[in-house]
Amino acid sequence: MSEEKKPVVELSGHDGNAFIILGKCRKAAIRADWPYDKVKMIMDEMQSGDYDNLLQTAMKYFDVV
Repeated sequence: MSEEKKPVVELSGHDGNAFIILGKCRKAAIRADWPYDKVKMIMDEMQSGDYDNLLQTAMKYFDVV
């Protein structure tokens, strides 16, 4: 990933709900004006494994707080 600034996503307090995490990341990517293809690629990557993969991928693309 390039040195562009990562969008901030607040995930604390959501009790491990994968659907909320996916939704918050998707909204942050759209607010950051990322192209549809990039958003879809990240969402697909987040859903391609288990819960740990979801969190690791979120931290890869977003500034998780």
